Amino acid sequence: MTIGASTKRLEDKRFLQGRGSYVDDLQLPGMLHSVVLRSPYAHAKIIKIETDYAVSMPGIIDILTFADLEEVTTIPIRLNPYGSLEPFLQYPLAHKRVRYVGDPVALIIANNRYQAEDALDHINILYEPLPTSIQVQGTVSIPLYDEATDNIASNFIMKKGDVDKAFNSADHITEMEFTSGRHSGVPLETRGLIASHEESTNKLKVWGPTKVTHFNRNVLAGMLGLEEHLIEMIEPDVGGGFGVRGEFYPEDFLIPYASRKLKRPIKWIEDRLENLVACNHSREQTYLMKMALKKDGTILGIKVLILNDQGAYIRTHGIIVPELSAAIFPGPYHIPNYHCEVRSILTNKTPAGTYRAPGRYECNSSRERLLDKAAAEIELDPVKLRFKNLIKPENMPYKVGTHSLGEDIVYDTGDYPYALQEVLKISNYTHSQPATTSISTKKTGYGIACFVEKTGLGPFEGARATMNSSGNITISTGAANVGQGLETTLAQIASSVFQLSPESITVLHGDTNLIPYGVGSFASRATVMAGSAVFYASKKLLDKIMILASTMLNTSINKLQIDNGYVFMDEEPNKRLTFSEIAQQAHPSNCPMNIEPGLDFTYYFKCDKMTYAHGATVIKVEVDTQTCAITPQKVWIVYDVGKAINPQMVKGQIEGGVVQGLGGALLEEFKYDQSGQLISGSFIDYLLPTAAETPILISKRIERSNSPLNPLKVKGSGECGIAGIGGALANAVANALGDFDDQINSLPITPEKIWQTLYANSTTNPSNN
Repeated sequence: MTIGASTKRLEDKRFLQGRGSYVDDLQLPGMLHSVVLRSPYAHAKIIKIETDYAVSMPGIIDILTFADLEEVTTIPIRLNPYGSLEPFLQYPLAHKRVRYVGDPVALIIANNRYQAEDALDHINILYEPLPTSIQVQGTVSIPLYDEATDNIASNFIMKKGDVDKAFNSADHITEMEFTSGRHSGVPLETRGLIASHEESTNKLKVWGPTKVTHFNRNVLAGMLGLEEHLIEMIEPDVGGGFGVRGEFYPEDFLIPYASRKLKRPIKWIEDRLENLVACNHSREQTYLMKMALKKDGTILGIKVLILNDQGAYIRTHGIIVPELSAAIFPGPYHIPNYHCEVRSILTNKTPAGTYRAPGRYECNSSRERLLDKAAAEIELDPVKLRFKNLIKPENMPYKVGTHSLGEDIVYDTGDYPYALQEVLKISNYTHSQPATTSISTKKTGYGIACFVEKTGLGPFEGARATMNSSGNITISTGAANVGQGLETTLAQIASSVFQLSPESITVLHGDTNLIPYGVGSFASRATVMAGSAVFYASKKLLDKIMILASTMLNTSINKLQIDNGYVFMDEEPNKRLTFSEIAQQAHPSNCPMNIEPGLDFTYYFKCDKMTYAHGATVIKVEVDTQTCAITPQKVWIVYDVGKAINPQMVKGQIEGGVVQGLGGALLEEFKYDQSGQLISGSFIDYLLPTAAETPILISKRIERSNSPLNPLKVKGSGECGIAGIGGALANAVANALGDFDDQINSLPITPEKIWQTLYANSTTNPSNN
């Protein structure tokens, strides 16, 4: 059995040998190149666009503006459409008005990239600047849309119990405001696309879409007025996804549209500056929180107002990120009374979307910080406060009383106290500050955070299992490989069914022609949904193999066994058949009359409930009160993802998520000035964690809560590592600073913020302390 084995990743060999094939590696005969002209203004009316001179420049084939697309609709929502959001959807090119720096205004197509870039400066656009709206609170917002009287795109409430009664009966009420800074996933490979239209067949091939290829095909077909079967979406190798890559962006329409118009293949590759200004941003939310408690630390209820900075448009995610924030805010704790209001507010910034653990990184950080503040106010150890309120395993399945992604939030299984107990044990956690001399400027702190992570989103995923005449098995899936090791995972699952080595299984993915229906890879769903579909499709194929073998060996199926490509009789092992021999028997000319020919089975695994992984994190930090530097020294994380198909790959997912979480907690932030200009739009100002900033990581997998919702007993793992990092880091810094701990109320925690906390209102010179 290969399920549970730390098999080496099958994908890695070709990458290590330089044989990966990314979208920019593709070259097609007669291919043109394109660039996008983007708005330099955060908010302005478009008065006039003149392209005559630019289109006459050497090598320029065409220039598209909205005037060329007047019959084109806005880009639709993928997750949980809300009718009221329709006015705020984005056109592929700006229509009458630009609403953020980077808004696409024109597409230039040329013989090569250099010629296209040269033409950018020769398109004359007359703008009429408009007032900008940058903040979600504290100022009067200028409406971004004529159809709206304000910039609140959506306002909704989630609630359970009687919150007012809980607060009226409370012994203590803790209040806190916490903000998660604006940042995003930054894949090594930027976005890119190639489209090629075959005029003779009216078929369109598109290379580059990832994550949700079948959905993107559906959207493109609708916007182009084509039947779906005329479009083939192909996913090449991908240099990172993290939720921001693979959604349907304006360029995903523009390049195929231009290819059909010009009847030539066209390539578009995003440069890094574009990537930082045009690809989805995420995370910017402010939480205004109140918690009602008894004297002994029992939580009676929570009130939350979430202000979600949506950016300039509603993109394909709709408002799913703040919906997840509201739904998962209770986390692993029993919160009997809960009231959460969410306002998604439009601003003149890059539109926001999902990024690894969307909504959960933000709400976990806020909630865990609130818990530490409450513990301090009632003079209770924060560990004891958590243990007192954690949901117990005997309460599973546990109805949270909230909802998201079209379903009620019901935790399937989990032993949350055990995970916390284990992380405390391996970290030797202590909340009290270590002794330091009075002249020492280096303060050490520990912070903890607990989390629940939703995974395995439905409603379905498909897989196809086939055996060719040589006895080779191929698995095809509608899921996408965005760097998470999908090929290895699915090969291990199939190989466990067929009793073969994973290396002998071929896994195909990322092509809409492989399987009629697919959902994709996001929400930590690939192993749960695609893996289960592979398991069942493989079982159906194996059943057919055994039926044919029993006929060929003239015995009953229950007397047969399989191993390493052979089917043999249990009592007479020498009577055996190779998979190849059986496959040839499945040919229509050889197959018995009472058996359907062929060895090709497709299975769609359906599940209307998500699975919930969980864990706990401890972080040790050092804060230098002289330099204001924050240094994470050690991270411990305990996690339970149910059955692990490949423990080593799960470990890699967890530890990679930890580092990304530290980036958002300490370094990464998209900053805007009051005119709406992005002032951290390069890697000079937008800082990413490197090996130098990475602390010692100690991760421990526990397996006490296998999921009953799928045959593999698995839960997703891709987002567990990042989910609790912001809260644990903030609590650790607050613990280190002692008297100033209630001022740690936003991420990222930068040296500048530490200085403001310690010295902004003081005449003391830091160098003397």
